[in-house]
Amino acid sequence: MGKMIIKLKRAYEDTDPSDGIRILVERLWPRGVTKTAAAIDHWFKDIAPSPELRKWFAHRPERWSDFQTRYWAELTQNPQLVADLRAICLKGTVTFVFAARDTARNGAIVLKKYLES
Repeated sequence: MGKMIIKLKRAYEDTDPSDGIRILVERLWPRGVTKTAAAIDHWFKDIAPSPELRKWFAHRPERWSDFQTRYWAELTQNPQLVADLRAICLKGTVTFVFAARDTARNGAIVLKKYLES
């Protein structure tokens, strides 16, 4: 098995050959992005934070710490989905594509940390 190289990129940024396998890690398709422009190889919508957690977080910085803890718990409850995603990540460079404006506090960051731990 190889070493995981996971990059993070907003859905609104241009694709690049160095992205490797592009995986959308959002429950909802990014608004205004065409399927062609997104160039998504896999869409892991069920690994994204639950709708309840996403609505609760609402990208409020003061909730970031609790959001990470709660999302980590959700990931722990989904071992098969995590294993499926990990298997893809071990094949080579992957880029987790996300829609959030906040590039410092979003689900893709937590998911990356979870897989790397």
